Amino acid sequence: MEYNLADLFESVVDVVPGREALVYIDHPGTGAERRLTYAELDAAANRVAHHLIDAGIRPGQHLGLHLYNGVEYLQTVLGCLKARIVPVNVNYRYVEEELVYLYRDADLAALVFDAEFTERVAAALPKTEKLRHLVRVGTPPDGAPQLAAVPFARAEAAASPERGFGARSADDQFIIYTGGTTGMPKGVMWRQEDLFFSGLGGGAPTGEPVGSPEELAERVAAGGEGITFFPTPPLMHGTSTLTAFIGFNFGQRIVIHRKFVPEEVLRTIEKEKVTSVSLVGDAMLRPLIDALSGPMKGTDCSSMFSVSSSGAIMSETVRAQFAALVPNVLLLNNFGSSESGFNGTATDDSGPQKGFRLRVNARTAVVDPVTYEPVKAGEPGRIAQRGHVPLGYYNDPKKTAETFFRRGDERWVLLGDMATVDEEGIVTVLGRGSQCINTGGEKVYPEEVEQALKSHPDVYDALVAGVPDSKWGNHVAAVVQVREGALAPTLDDIQSHCRTRLAGYKIPRQLVIAPEIQRSPSGKADYRWARSVATESAAR
Repeated sequence: MEYNLADLFESVVDVVPGREALVYIDHPGTGAERRLTYAELDAAANRVAHHLIDAGIRPGQHLGLHLYNGVEYLQTVLGCLKARIVPVNVNYRYVEEELVYLYRDADLAALVFDAEFTERVAAALPKTEKLRHLVRVGTPPDGAPQLAAVPFARAEAAASPERGFGARSADDQFIIYTGGTTGMPKGVMWRQEDLFFSGLGGGAPTGEPVGSPEELAERVAAGGEGITFFPTPPLMHGTSTLTAFIGFNFGQRIVIHRKFVPEEVLRTIEKEKVTSVSLVGDAMLRPLIDALSGPMKGTDCSSMFSVSSSGAIMSETVRAQFAALVPNVLLLNNFGSSESGFNGTATDDSGPQKGFRLRVNARTAVVDPVTYEPVKAGEPGRIAQRGHVPLGYYNDPKKTAETFFRRGDERWVLLGDMATVDEEGIVTVLGRGSQCINTGGEKVYPEEVEQALKSHPDVYDALVAGVPDSKWGNHVAAVVQVREGALAPTLDDIQSHCRTRLAGYKIPRQLVIAPEIQRSPSGKADYRWARSVATESAAR
């Protein structure tokens, strides 16, 4: 049996061709939108696949997606999978040096890019010898450099909408570049079959594995429609693209926006009767709360069943604020990564008092990072996952050896998150080992302190970092963004607030008020920035 994502998508198309698959809403205020049925999306992806084949891009070669959200993004991913070309996500915030690194590290042979990135692409192109085919979405701005790029619309119009592709394999790859919170991005290499069962849940809404590729289409044909998934982060982050594929595997509808604008997100939830919203932590949920409390008060969100977060947690305080505005919606803090797919979901009693507690799947364990043996209850270790895991990091055997291992016949991945496990199998995540602050011999994980800080009524957002300290080795520093209209809290205020929630050694000894907390477009923390800001402030 071969579980290939393109084969699985085509099997769904064949049983629900007329069902709406994708709704795209352009810039706020323009009213521009596109709607495609499963048959129309399939034909559009076929056109991309045939264009790439005709351009000489071969199976196994890599194509970069340097794009904002749009039909073209998912259409190109599907086209790549159909032609057995490997799609590679590109962070559109990267500047020339970072783009050169990623283009070269990923060995890109082709690139599909938004026209507004023309200048950056042109600057990076001379240093990326293998990149030979460019497709441009949209019209470049006035004065932009001239590039030998094929307009997307022309490439699409000239290619066949029919399938006519060769046999595919479960071993066909899907690469997700992840920048994480530190270091240069790394390309996580997934076999498509492993990604289907780990990142995409095996295509089964019940959680039961799909017994055969044919069974997926049978389930879609037997089930109905009615679920509308709305991944609000950029598709360039794995969580949003994988959410879209989960929806496709269910034969359901996906809604996407070009960019995250809270008021427009709420208008779309009401208009499209969205049932499931995915986002990344407080950085995306809090602006929705502000909009619902202000200009969008009264928006009908009754269709919503769940709001899920991965990549960053929704804090207890912010979850309570949202629940007061939109009751009866499940708020799910999911735990996973580009390296592991889905691991588990936070328990209801997670929070500053007990920590980030997870009910994990059967393939997840907490292990000793040296021996890889499971730790005893209450002992710290690192989260690991077995079975359907990636092959490693592309072009990086050293990091692959540090992160991926075998135990017996099974492949494992060792994540960067430290955790403990109790007698009942509940995992408490302590935080990223790389961000752990050693202060006076005690270990402090930033996420725990951040949760306590965010429960302060005047704190809008916060990051925590360690700053060198002559007495303690490092001290805990809080970088805080103040809620609009509130007075900036003092260090004494912050310490008093945290003292009832945290052990004394975890309480911040330094407070920096920042105009805005710097995060990635998807809401992930930028700890390098936080450490730099806090260190500079301490030096002054």
